[in-house]
Amino acid sequence: MHAVLLALLLCLGTLLPAHADTAVIGARDSGRNLNAHVELLMDPGAELQVTDLQRAEVLARFQPAQGKASVGQSPHPWWVKVTLQRTSDAPAHWWLEVGSVTLKDLRLYLPDGEGGWHERQSGELVGFHEGRDHPYRRMLFRLPELSDQRPLTFYLRSYDPAGNSFPLKVWQLDALQEQAVGENLFLGLIYGLILAMLLYNLFIFLSLRDTAYFWYVMTTSGALLMILGMTGHGFQYLWPNGPVPFWLDRISIPALWGFSACRFTQTLLQTRRFVPWAHRLLTFALCLYITAVLLNFSGLRAFGAWVFVVLALTAIPASLWASFRRWRQGYFPALLYLCGFGVILGSVNLLLLRATGVIQPAAWSGYVFPLAVAAESILFSFALASRIQILKQERAAALEHADREKSARLKQVQASAEQLSLAVEARTAELAQANRDLSEREIELKQAAFHDPLTELPNRRYLIERVEAAMAEAARRGESIALLLIDLDHFKPINDGHGHDAGDLLLRTLGQRLRGLVRSSDMAARLGGDEFAILLTGPNVEQDAGQVAERLLHELSLPVRYRGTSLAVTVSVGAAFFPQHADEFARLYKAADERSIAPSSRAGRAGSSRTGARRPISRYSGAARARSPWSAARSRWCRRPGRARQWASASPTAPPRRQAAPAASRSGPRRACPSTLARPAARVVHGSPPRCRKARYADNHRRSHS
Repeated sequence: MHAVLLALLLCLGTLLPAHADTAVIGARDSGRNLNAHVELLMDPGAELQVTDLQRAEVLARFQPAQGKASVGQSPHPWWVKVTLQRTSDAPAHWWLEVGSVTLKDLRLYLPDGEGGWHERQSGELVGFHEGRDHPYRRMLFRLPELSDQRPLTFYLRSYDPAGNSFPLKVWQLDALQEQAVGENLFLGLIYGLILAMLLYNLFIFLSLRDTAYFWYVMTTSGALLMILGMTGHGFQYLWPNGPVPFWLDRISIPALWGFSACRFTQTLLQTRRFVPWAHRLLTFALCLYITAVLLNFSGLRAFGAWVFVVLALTAIPASLWASFRRWRQGYFPALLYLCGFGVILGSVNLLLLRATGVIQPAAWSGYVFPLAVAAESILFSFALASRIQILKQERAAALEHADREKSARLKQVQASAEQLSLAVEARTAELAQANRDLSEREIELKQAAFHDPLTELPNRRYLIERVEAAMAEAARRGESIALLLIDLDHFKPINDGHGHDAGDLLLRTLGQRLRGLVRSSDMAARLGGDEFAILLTGPNVEQDAGQVAERLLHELSLPVRYRGTSLAVTVSVGAAFFPQHADEFARLYKAADERSIAPSSRAGRAGSSRTGARRPISRYSGAARARSPWSAARSRWCRRPGRARQWASASPTAPPRRQAAPAASRSGPRRACPSTLARPAARVVHGSPPRCRKARYADNHRRSHS
């Protein structure tokens, strides 16, 4: 009978699990949480060694963790017992992940198969690569080969006075690397956003020298370093070659961030003036942050961590109430601050609850703080911009208030004595006149800034702005624009021969003609000296450019009367088109200028007896330059029966030139032929004989067919 009972017990023993706390790993258990199957033991005084854990009285002190992954702030080390066994279809090789990134000291003890133990140390006391079996932002260890027949038991020793946290997972390496890619991408986007906001406001601080922007930069920098430390990327990439220095650990970096945040709060919300009690409470919090750093430097890490718990009862309520109070006072940046700091403080409370062991670590909780910092950076930047605008409005309101007070005092003086009243009235009239003078001066300055004072045409600066705006609009519509450059040839001899008054009159007259030639949608401008420009826009700008060039060649070559003398110049017109020739103003200007046809080159092509026949604008390629078909020197001629041809120059600077003629031809009055007065005159080239109308026509016909 006893034998039968013993056999039944043995059979039941084979059906039950090998150990009540054994975690059985299946083929699909990659990423499985192990904290529901581990046992915990506190080691007061740090007296236990791994060999002591095999004694029965020590094993009896282990308590089931029941899913707990954090024991909070404790000055004593904690031992973690883990027992693993795989199923028959599961892989034999697995990796152990310790989810806590910021542990001060973590030691893993694995059996060596001969009754001894292999010790691996990790945490902030050793370098990044020294404390990991694989380069991963969290602590990662390779486990011995698991058996489906016999469980594997190993131990971890965790010590961190700021908070012992040891969430455990088992992974297949391929699955872990695939998850790490997504995590790094998400966190990289957050890092980039925070860094962009930091640099943007840093440039503003360097420009304005505003202390609020300085504390914003310090706050964002501290938060970014804190995120890098929490996620493990800072230890992996920024300081991987040794132990984490005390000023980068989980006490000093949060203290730096918190200190800067309190000063930013005081500066942005103006707590000293509007919320004095909150200002004093925030000042007390500043002292606590400095105290936490000093305690951490002295080796009292646990006390430094508890200081942050006190800060949660001081800095957080003071900041929230101060922002709420300022918002109720009508200060809009306080609302943005309340939203941003409310989010960040909520995430900080979550971190504090995790550090104290009130709530257990979770995968999602590691992303709450980075997201909150990104949202805070954006909202704080908007708050600073709104603050600057409010300061401008307050300055303007102060000036207006000063003006009102001044007016009130003047009225009081006016009521006290008539003499003073007259004086006030005179002063008021003087101020009004000064204001009108200032307004007129402002208008004059605007006019002088964008217009040429002589011709009253837009200047080069205004032209550049219009051309750039026209380029953008044309690119959006898929159209072209044309830039026509106009040069006045032989303008200097007019200034030298007749004086600058004559030159100014000529420029003003030509400016008026240019203004009448362009449409309301186009623009004529003076670039300087004898250079002008025309901007043409519209869907048919290439055709319009040819027509405008024709009109320019005709209108600008017409003489101008000055003290009984005719002043005239030749013109050169060049055009370039956007986007065919250039996509910016400088290149467009250069393209139009390079396509200018100089008078000497024209003369070389036309011959020594060039006529005034027009070059056909219809052949305008868009970048070709059109030269004035009429010269400054107009010629009149008349043919009478039996008389020789007579030539007379209309140039005011030279006497008429005539060929020798019989005496009979000089008798009687001379008349100019009406047909020749109505058309442009031919240009007389020095050294060439005068030509009759038929000869000029023959030359033009020959050149047009050559």
